Amino acid sequence: MRYLLDTNAYYCIRQSPDRLGKHAKQILTSGGHEFLISVITPWELSIKSALGKLLAAHLLVNFEERESAGGFAMTPITTVQAISTGLLPHHHRDPFDRLLIAQAFDLQTPIITSDRTFDLYGVQRIWD
Repeated sequence: MRYLLDTNAYYCIRQSPDRLGKHAKQILTSGGHEFLISVITPWELSIKSALGKLLAAHLLVNFEERESAGGFAMTPITTVQAISTGLLPHHHRDPFDRLLIAQAFDLQTPIITSDRTFDLYGVQRIWD
């Protein structure tokens, strides 16, 4: 099965795996799954790092090369996903999360995230 990683889930994997939810950790450590990292993730990390909200600049060095070598597949933002983001109900104001929700719907894949707000959209969320 394939799963899309939310930026927070990605950050937990790289910085503090002990913070991952039980179900998320089980899926991430078992074999036979494909994990997608959206181009949204390094974008969000770079902005939050530049604003001083997150210490993640070191994760951005050779990001795509390192994560691809680690078995993660990078996924771009499509025009359909960008348009869908704007058409989503306004349960969440975070544009990065809204894009990830639109991607999860478009790719028909569950998303690994601790953010319970995602549940309001009906996307399949994996964490606890």
